[in-house]
Amino acid sequence: MALMLLVEQIKKHEGYKRHPYYCTGGKLTIGYGRNLDDVGLDEEEAEQLLAKDVREAKAGVMRRIDTSKCNEARLAVLVNMAFNLGLDGLIAFKKMIRHIENGNYELASIEMLDSRWAKQVPNRANELAQQMITGEWQ
Repeated sequence: MALMLLVEQIKKHEGYKRHPYYCTGGKLTIGYGRNLDDVGLDEEEAEQLLAKDVREAKAGVMRRIDTSKCNEARLAVLVNMAFNLGLDGLIAFKKMIRHIENGNYELASIEMLDSRWAKQVPNRANELAQQMITGEWQ
C-alpha cells in the first residue's frame, strides 16, 4: 500500500483542526481526525509535544527577557513558568523580571511567591523560587 498516498487522502477527507472539536460521531477529536476519547495520546506522543512546547517557551523567554545574568537552572525557572502560565502570563511578573535582569534572585523569588500563581500551584512555586535563589536544580 502506498502509505503516503493514503495519508494524503485521509488528510483531505478529515481536514486539519488545530483545536479539539466533536466529530459527527460525538468523539472529541483533534488534528486530522485523531479520536482523543478512544485513542488519546501515548506517552511518547505526549513527550514529543512537551519537548516542542518547552522549546517554544524557551524561545519566547529568550526573545522577551534579558536572561544574560541567568545560569541554566534560573533560565529553566522562567521557561517552566512560561510553560505553565503562557508567555504573556510570565511577562506580567514585571517586578520579578526586573529583579532577575538585575541579578537579584532573592527579590525575584519573593515576587514569585507573592502572587496568585503561587497560591494556585504552591509546590511548584516553592520549588521554582528555591531554584531561582540558589541557581541550582531542585
